[in-house]
Amino acid sequence: MKSIAHILAQARELWPLYVGIVVAAIVTSATALLAPFVISEAVAQVESITRENVGEISGLIWLAVALLVIMLTNSVVSNIGGYMGDLMSTRLRVILSQRYFHKLLRLPQRYYDSELTGTLISRLNRSITSITDFLKIFSNGFFTTLITVVAVLVISGINSPWLALMLIIIYPTFVGLTALTSRRWQVWERKKNTLYDVAGGRFAEVIGQMRVVKSFVTERSELDAFSAKYETTVTLTRAQSRFWHKMDIIRRGALDVVFFGLYAVIFVQTAQGAFGLPTMVLLIQLINMAKQPVESMSYLVDSWQRAITGSREYFMVMDELDEPNNPLETDATATVQWEDRDPIIEFDDVSFGYDDNAMVLRDIDLAIHRGEKVAFVGESGGGKTTLVNLLMKLYAPTCGTIDVHGQSVTEVPTEALRREIGVVFQDASLFSGTIRENLAYGRPDATDGELTDAVRRANALPFITKLPSGFDTEIGERGIKLSGGQKQRISVARALLKDAPILVLDEATSSLDTKSERLVQAGLEELMQGRTTLIIAHRLSTISSVDRIITLRDGRIDEIGTPDELATSGGIYAELLALQGSTSKADRAKLLSYEITQ
Repeated sequence: MKSIAHILAQARELWPLYVGIVVAAIVTSATALLAPFVISEAVAQVESITRENVGEISGLIWLAVALLVIMLTNSVVSNIGGYMGDLMSTRLRVILSQRYFHKLLRLPQRYYDSELTGTLISRLNRSITSITDFLKIFSNGFFTTLITVVAVLVISGINSPWLALMLIIIYPTFVGLTALTSRRWQVWERKKNTLYDVAGGRFAEVIGQMRVVKSFVTERSELDAFSAKYETTVTLTRAQSRFWHKMDIIRRGALDVVFFGLYAVIFVQTAQGAFGLPTMVLLIQLINMAKQPVESMSYLVDSWQRAITGSREYFMVMDELDEPNNPLETDATATVQWEDRDPIIEFDDVSFGYDDNAMVLRDIDLAIHRGEKVAFVGESGGGKTTLVNLLMKLYAPTCGTIDVHGQSVTEVPTEALRREIGVVFQDASLFSGTIRENLAYGRPDATDGELTDAVRRANALPFITKLPSGFDTEIGERGIKLSGGQKQRISVARALLKDAPILVLDEATSSLDTKSERLVQAGLEELMQGRTTLIIAHRLSTISSVDRIITLRDGRIDEIGTPDELATSGGIYAELLALQGSTSKADRAKLLSYEITQ
């Protein structure tokens, strides 16, 4: 319950709506409680008229009018409360969703290495739905129930202490049995949620990589694995529901016995003359009103338990540690006074491991100068991409420091650091939407002239002008409507628009055919002009034109030198050159282990 209270505290701006819902619930309860008194009075007048054959029927008409006014008021007010409840529920969903997304954007890259996209989405939808549904039910029903129960207890106690005593017994007994049942229910619910999350995560992966699924003909195995998880939830639900409804029979059976006693007391005491027929009608109606909230208690507690589980899952994410100096947590208008010094980038005794037992990089000491083009070469998993990830502060070094423009990357605002670095990935990483939106992703204020100039320099203008809608052409999810070369040229143009002084090329042409590579490479040459460039596992034709090559072996720097120097050193680069000219299968396989192709 603490986590639900925490959510309510975070959504303080909704309190006026919540108070309005409570007031509407009170008025609804009050009008519902008035109805039995009006009916009781009508019974008394009818009894008087029929017994004594005297009396005015007009009084009964006015009672009927009063009953109509009560019912109309009840209908109008309850619907006003329902409207406010719907509005509060939707606004709360917006608040929780925004804060969840805001939190996800602040989390470090390490968090996403161990979470599936579909799992995060599934958790968000379930958590927020369960929380908002419960609060809506609670606000609309709890105070109505409370007022009804108290009123019925007081009125019943005035007429018969025995009625009040039995009602006092049944309420805590029913609630206690329900709470006891719910504790076991939550265990099953958590197991089911875990299965839903895993299945949802896999579902998103499969949909996102349907070409791979179809090309390997794994539709059946994916469906079987997905179905198996959901079938397991059916098994869990069978046990969960069997237990819940078995306990509900016991709870409601006890309730039925108590209400049998209540009705028996009313009937007998009426027959004995303890109170008249109008009072009997009043008490029966009140007892029926008292029975309804108790019977609905199971649904309320069920929603409550789901909300507790959902709120715990919500705050599991919200309690994760933020990425240090995240752009959302720093002043967007703040500027960093970068020092005008060389080298531009310095790695000082840097080591890093994704966990404490396995270091990916060890004792890296490296200085990269202004305008220099540096290539990193090494075996797959040798730490090339990790080195760049540390530079961009996607991860923090286990030890050592990294300086950019003379300032430690751990101390400067993350936004300012990343604005200094442009990246072209092996995967172009485009978003759904138009070409224009993707080009201006990092520069939403870019003019049409700047967009045109960027795509021209990236060799993308010819194919864009041939598209039906030009810059406004929809490219589909991840740019699926474009070829690999076209997507990569858009990516290069996007980096050109960012115009960052430091450039990272992460295998930017390794997945392209020869023709596409030539077009993209021409754009990259334009992009690299005047920038400090780090090139990861690029093709040898590009590596041969860099200023320096750094070879990595087992996470350490093995050699540093110009292409000409390393070509004759007998090291990794020299080996690659030799392997490139070899025709043996063994040599070709070894060459591929370095992720560099001809």
